[in-house]
Amino acid sequence: MATLEMPEVTDCSVSSCSYNHDGCHAFAISVGGSNGTADCATFIPLSTKGGLDVVSPQVGACQRADCAHNKDLECTAAAVRIGAGESSDTANCLTYSKA
Repeated sequence: MATLEMPEVTDCSVSSCSYNHDGCHAFAISVGGSNGTADCATFIPLSTKGGLDVVSPQVGACQRADCAHNKDLECTAAAVRIGAGESSDTANCLTYSKA
């Protein structure tokens, strides 16, 4: 069985996300959205911080089939960056590029 090396989340600037405390602490994120942007579907806007103490977060799934980095619903980018969306209650994959 072959394993796929998932791209690392190298940066997250969305400080209002529960998984972001000095960087993303989610084990893996999912990218989704249908509003013309690639939303970080793992974004949780709570004051409680969560996730793992030591982690190298990765992209576990990408639902944006229209992204240039998406092959068979898997992200093929070398790495991704997450940042604020158009509204303060969203986080977007800044590496998203329309195919």
